[in-house]
Amino acid sequence: MTLAREPLKPAPSRLQRLIGRWWRQQSPARQDRFATIGPLVSVLLFLAAITAAFWYLRTEEIDRATDALRRDTEVAQQQIRLHLIENQEQLVRIARELVTRDIDTAEFLGQAGAFQRERPEVRHFTWVNAQRRVRASQAVLTFHPDDDTNSTRIDPSLPAEGRRGEAEYAFLAARDTRQPVYSRPFTDASGVAVFQVQVPLLDRNSFAGTLIVEYSVEALVRFFVPTEVTRRHLISVLGPDQQVLVSTVAAMPGQPSAAPSLQYDLPLAPMSNGLTLRGQGYRTSIGLIGNTLFWMVVALSVLTVWMLLGTWRHMRRRAQIQNALVQETNFRRAMENSMLTGMRAMDKDGRVTYVNPAFCAMTGFAETDLIGRHPPFPYWPPDRIEENSRLLQQELQGRSPVGGIEVKVMRKDGSIFDARMYVSPLIDPKGQQTGWMTSMTNITEAKRIRDQLSASHERFTTVLEGLDAAVSVLSVQQSEQLFSNRSYRLWFGADARGHGLLANSSSGAPYRPEPDEEVDSFSGMPTQPLTESGAQPREVYIESLQMWFDVRARYLQWTDGRLAQMLIATDITARRRVEEQAQQQAEKAQVTSRLITMGEMASSVAHELNQPLTAINNYCNGMISRVRNETIATDDLIAALQKTGRQAERAGQIIHRIRAFVKRSEPQRQPAHARDIVEDAVELAGIELRRRKVAIHTYVAQHLPNLHVDPILIEQVLMNLLKNAAEAIDNAHLPVTRRHIELRVIPRHTPEEGGVIEFSVTDMGPGMKEEVLARLYEAFFSTKADGLGIGLSLCRSIIESHRGRIRAQNLYNGDLVTGCRFAFTLPVDLTQRAEPQPVPDVPDAAAASNPNASAS
Repeated sequence: MTLAREPLKPAPSRLQRLIGRWWRQQSPARQDRFATIGPLVSVLLFLAAITAAFWYLRTEEIDRATDALRRDTEVAQQQIRLHLIENQEQLVRIARELVTRDIDTAEFLGQAGAFQRERPEVRHFTWVNAQRRVRASQAVLTFHPDDDTNSTRIDPSLPAEGRRGEAEYAFLAARDTRQPVYSRPFTDASGVAVFQVQVPLLDRNSFAGTLIVEYSVEALVRFFVPTEVTRRHLISVLGPDQQVLVSTVAAMPGQPSAAPSLQYDLPLAPMSNGLTLRGQGYRTSIGLIGNTLFWMVVALSVLTVWMLLGTWRHMRRRAQIQNALVQETNFRRAMENSMLTGMRAMDKDGRVTYVNPAFCAMTGFAETDLIGRHPPFPYWPPDRIEENSRLLQQELQGRSPVGGIEVKVMRKDGSIFDARMYVSPLIDPKGQQTGWMTSMTNITEAKRIRDQLSASHERFTTVLEGLDAAVSVLSVQQSEQLFSNRSYRLWFGADARGHGLLANSSSGAPYRPEPDEEVDSFSGMPTQPLTESGAQPREVYIESLQMWFDVRARYLQWTDGRLAQMLIATDITARRRVEEQAQQQAEKAQVTSRLITMGEMASSVAHELNQPLTAINNYCNGMISRVRNETIATDDLIAALQKTGRQAERAGQIIHRIRAFVKRSEPQRQPAHARDIVEDAVELAGIELRRRKVAIHTYVAQHLPNLHVDPILIEQVLMNLLKNAAEAIDNAHLPVTRRHIELRVIPRHTPEEGGVIEFSVTDMGPGMKEEVLARLYEAFFSTKADGLGIGLSLCRSIIESHRGRIRAQNLYNGDLVTGCRFAFTLPVDLTQRAEPQPVPDVPDAAAASNPNASAS
C-alpha cells in the first residue's frame, strides 16, 4: 500500500518576505486602517482606469477631426494660391505687351474682357498711367442707383495722390519696388470686400503706370474652394483686424451661432497682405460627461466607496477619541511649560503636589526638590518664615485677597526677588475642592519702574511748586480743576474761577455745560491738532489783585484721556510799570523836542507873523487917513477891509499850526492820509526854510493807501528832518543852485517789510562823515555846538513804534559827496480802503524868498 504525498508549497519570494515583515511591524490600528483603505484605493484606481480609457478614445477622435480640418484648409489655400499665381503671370505678360507694343485702348479692353470672362472673381481691370490717370478700365456690370451722391463719390479702388487709401499705398509700393504688389483688403464703392494686385508698367526701366486688377474675396472663396471641403467644414476669410470678411456659412438673423470647437488658420498666400484663411469644424462625438456607460461605472464605484467609508468612519471614531485625549494632555502640558507665570498646586494639608517649569525657573529649585514638601518651603527667606506661614494659613482658609499678595521669594542661590501670588481653589470632576492653585509673577522690574515713576512725579511736582509763575490745568468738558501749583493757590486759591480770569473769559467763570446738553460738543474735536498747537502769549490784567500777568495757554491730553487746558501765568506787573514810565518819558521827550524846535524857530516865526501884522497896520492907517479926508469910496473901503481880514486869517493860521504842533496830547493812532501829513509839515517848516532861503520840492504819489499812525508824531519827524537839512545847507554857505530840498512820498513793496509808504528827504548839502553816520541815532549825540542830541534818536523811536524803519545815507557823484538822504517807511493800513484824493499844489515854503524854487 502506497501513501499519496501532498504537493510541496513553493517557498515565498524575497518581496513577499519583505511585505510580510513590514505588515507585522505595523500596529493593529494601522493594520485596520490599511485593510480599509486597500479596497477603497482599488475602486478609485478602477474608476481612474475607465476614465482614462474614455478620455484616450475621445482625444484620438478629436485628433483625427483636427487633421481632416487642417488638410481641407490647406487644400483650399493651395487652390486659391495657384489661381492667383496663374493670374499674376498672365498680368505680367499683358503689362509687358503694353510697354513693348503700341496697344490702343480698344485692344486693351478686348484683352481685359477676355481675361475677366475667364475669371469671375475679378471685379474690374484698370490701366493707370504714372500720373494716376485712368487710361482704360473694364469692370463687371453692377447696379449703382442714380443719385447726386454717386456723382461726387470718391472711388476707393483708384489711387489718388495725397489720399490715404489701400489703392494709393499699393500704387506707391509697386512704383518703388517695381514688382507686383497685393493691397490690403478694403471695401469698394459697392460695399464689397476686395483686394487689388497692381503690376507695374516699366518702359525702359522707367515707371509708366500700373495694371490694377481687383479681386472679390467672396468670389475667390465661392469659386475656388472645393465643394467637398465646404460640405465638411466652414471656410472663412479674415481681415488684418481678425474680422470675418467672407464665410461659406451664413448665420441665421437674430440667432447667435455656436462657437466651433476646432479651428485652423493659414495665411492667404502669396499676397502677404493680412488676409487669413480660417477653417472651422465641430466635434461629432459626445463628451465624456454624456456617456451612459461611464456614469454606470461611476455609480457602482461610488456605492462601493460609500460602504467602505461607512466602515472606516466607525473605526476612526474610536481612534479620534483616543487622539483627542492625548492632544488635550499634550496641549495642557505645553501651555504650562510655555507660561512665564509660575504655577504651584497644594492639597488641603499644604503639601506641594505640582509645580510648572516657570515656577522652577523663578526659584531655581528642581521639580523633585519641591514636590511633596511641607512648609516651610525652601524658597521662603529665613527672616520671613513666620510672615509666610501666616500668609499660608490665610491661603488655606480661603481668605486670600482678590488682588493677590505681595511676598519676598528666595532663589536657590540666595538672591531675593519680589513676587505677587494669586490663589484659586482646585475643583475635581465631582465638584469637590481638592486643594489650591497658586500663580506667581515676578514683579521686581515692575516695582522698580513704579518707584522711578513715583520719584519722577515727586521731582516734577517739586519743580512746579517752586515756580514763581501760576500753573493750572482745567478739564475742558467738566470744568474741573485738575492741577494747580503753589503760586496759583497763593493768588487765586483752589477755585477754578482764577483759571477763567486768566483765560480772559467774559464772566471769569469756567465753562459749564447747559442742563439740556446731552451731547459732548468736544467729543468729535481733533485732539491731536489742538494739543500740537503752540501757546499764544497774552497779557491779562486782574482787577481784584491789581496785577498784570503774561498768560500762555495750550491744550493737552490729560492722563485719563480727557481734553484739558493748561495755563502758565507769569507776574509782569513790575515790567508793565517800567514800560508805562518809559512811555510817559517818551511822550514828555516828544513834547520837549517839539518845544525846542519851536524855540529854535522863534525868530523865523516872529518874522513870519510880522508880515501879516505889518500889512494889517498899513491897511488900517491908510483907511483911517482916507476916511478922515473923505476920499475913499464904499467899494474901496470894503476891498481894504477884506485884504485886512485875509492878513489876519493868515496870522491866525500860523498861530493855529504852531499851537497844534506844540500842544501836549495823548498819542492817538488813526487812519491818516500821507498827503495831509506832508502839507502840514511843509507849511510849518516853510517858516524856517524861507528864513534860510532854502527851496523845497515835494512829490506825493496819487492813490496812496491809508496809514494807521499818529499824524502829529509823523509830522514831528518830517519837521526835524527838513529843519536839519535846511541848517546843513545854510551852515555850509552853499550857492543858490544847491540850496534846495526834495521831499518824496511813494509806495514800495519789499520782501522784508511788505507793502509800505516811503518818505524821503534829500538835500544838496555837504553830507555827513562815516563816524557820524555810525552814531547818528545815539541819544545825546549831536554835531551841533548847541544841540542836545535827542532829535534823531526820538525820530527813530517814533518810526520804530509805528513798525517802520529809518535810515540815512550820503549821495555820491563818483568819490565826491553831493548831498544826504534820510528815508523812513511806514506800513499801510490794510483795513482801510484807499480813497482817491484831490491833488492840491503843495505849498512851496521858499517861493516867496527864492525865485528859483519850483514845486514838482
